[in-house]
Amino acid sequence: MRKRPDVRRMRAKYFPVTIFILTLAVMVIMTTIQNFLLRAHIDYDSISPRSVIIMVTFWLLISAAFTVFTRRQIKKSYDGPMQRLAKATEAVASGDFSVYVRPLHTKDKADYLDFMTEDFNKMVAELGSIETLKTEFFSNVSHEIKTPLSVVQSYAELLQSDGLTDEKRKEYAAAVLASGKKLSGLITNILKLSRLEQQKIRPAPQCYDLCAQLSECALQFEDIWEEKGINFEADLEDRALITADESLLEIVWNNLLSNAIKFTEKGGSVSLAQSSADDEFIVSVSDTGCGMDETALKHIFDKFYQGDTSHATEGNGLGLALSLRVLQLSGGTVTVKSVPGEGSEFTVRLPVEYEKSERGKEL
Repeated sequence: MRKRPDVRRMRAKYFPVTIFILTLAVMVIMTTIQNFLLRAHIDYDSISPRSVIIMVTFWLLISAAFTVFTRRQIKKSYDGPMQRLAKATEAVASGDFSVYVRPLHTKDKADYLDFMTEDFNKMVAELGSIETLKTEFFSNVSHEIKTPLSVVQSYAELLQSDGLTDEKRKEYAAAVLASGKKLSGLITNILKLSRLEQQKIRPAPQCYDLCAQLSECALQFEDIWEEKGINFEADLEDRALITADESLLEIVWNNLLSNAIKFTEKGGSVSLAQSSADDEFIVSVSDTGCGMDETALKHIFDKFYQGDTSHATEGNGLGLALSLRVLQLSGGTVTVKSVPGEGSEFTVRLPVEYEKSERGKEL
């Protein structure tokens, strides 16, 4: 493989001979043309050799001065900035995303090099952010995978113990199974989120009844809310036809309902409401759970973020990140209202027609 040249050793010549020769040639050609035009008025035979030498020396001095001036201007206006940009590019290629190239001029006098420098600085800042997110993502994934694996390992060792009662064996096996399911769910959500973010999954809109879908999703959690003694209320229209991807929106409703029930203590209440307004449908899920403060609200849709650590073992912090991405792809929005100790309310707004909302606005 060809070795990459060292930017620091790439230096342009201070006195480029090519420019000097071209300048001298132009001087000679212009003088020759001038002499040809003035041949009827000047007796060239009377010009002494000394005068010819002086004239040639003059050409050489003018050509040399022009070459030096041109080189300095090129270095100041082009070569210098490009050298700095090349050094910064080399640093970025080596993994340093802290570099910054200062523009040559102020914004009111900016030229194309200043705009290129500004775009370069933006690109480096984005790369730095992506690198940070990638590092945090792998750190979080490692942590989330390590926890259920540790549980599986611990209970698997206990299952090898002699003299275990059937009751204990079933208890340990159930713990292994629960951790296995959590690990499987984590990997599934990571793959879904990755495919959504890379746009490998595109919405396949079709017309269906949103109210029927909301009812089916809610009924999946009936056993859980009855076990916790939660009062569940639903206020839905009889029918609401929406054109959207049914399987993707199911992810949204399941995550919102699951979170509402999970963070609501025994004896609390969870509400599911749906209504229509103009060309959109509004779906809200509210609860009387622990609520969130301002800090949690700012990060609630971040990957792996779990504001209430007391419920950390019941999820992996990817549900809301998945939901947000699905809504972005579906042309919808989600807002959150929450008061610590009083509960939270998630409100989703979806267009009736997917094509109308997405035209000219593909992500």
